[in-house]
Amino acid sequence: MKTPWWFLSKNPVALLLVPVSWIYYFVGRFVYWVRKINPVISKRKIICVGNILAGGVGKTPVVRAIATYLDSPVVMRGYKKSAKTGNVGDEATMLARNGLAVHVGDRKSNILLLNRQEKDKTPIVMDDGLQNPSIKKDVSIVVFDDGIGFGNGFLLPAGPLRVPKRKLKDADAIIVIKNKIKNKNLVLPDGVPVFYAQNQTVSPYDEDEKLVAFAGIGYPKKFFGALRNVVAKQAFPDHYQYTSQDIEKLFALADKKRAKLITTEKDWVRLPVQIRDKIKYARLDTVIESKFFDWLKEKLKNANI
Repeated sequence: MKTPWWFLSKNPVALLLVPVSWIYYFVGRFVYWVRKINPVISKRKIICVGNILAGGVGKTPVVRAIATYLDSPVVMRGYKKSAKTGNVGDEATMLARNGLAVHVGDRKSNILLLNRQEKDKTPIVMDDGLQNPSIKKDVSIVVFDDGIGFGNGFLLPAGPLRVPKRKLKDADAIIVIKNKIKNKNLVLPDGVPVFYAQNQTVSPYDEDEKLVAFAGIGYPKKFFGALRNVVAKQAFPDHYQYTSQDIEKLFALADKKRAKLITTEKDWVRLPVQIRDKIKYARLDTVIESKFFDWLKEKLKNANI
């Protein structure tokens, strides 16, 4: 689905959905306490990287940076994965393309499997799952984009929040991805270490090349705004599976504009294999400040199992 337009402001639609968000919250708390019964405790340390917003904050590049630094395996559900088609999900494919060992599916089963590798003591990086207590975490990290902040500050479906903002106090650390325009409403709790990261979108084209940009991510405006000389843009729902008709229309638009097609790496891995060599993606590099890794090493050293 596309990120609902009402997520970023307090508008009539969001206000009308507030009562529904209360129901969502109380149902979620009931599920939380049920899942908290008899959690999985891993022999290998678990670093959970997640968010309290529904998608689009740049979590996956942070997972990649941490897992690469530690040479750790990644466990994740794999959004849109399918045993029938062999599709493991765009995020998992993107991480695997970077040489990481990615285990997709039931996270508890994969963690137990990785625990059997007795010679390997490296931590396991868990992509998402902060709100799921069925797996004990040793380090919990919340990712934010300071341009999005808390959105309109409401819980789903009135806003993008999965849990109330006060739950941030339960995190071990917060990583904030800097944005050109900072959301003034992003006020973080005292007592939780905050580290900063910088995104750099690297285009494969020269700056004077006209571009038609398309993306199916949580907040496509972030991607479009990071590129230069964009003459047309097309937003699709998050994790969108492109059809041949979509591709034909995109090529027709590019021909009309006398421009090149460009997309994100997450979208590129969802394109039909036979046309990937005809469309390029802009690489997203996320650089986390070095003192975060100093903190993480110390945190892992002191974590008890």
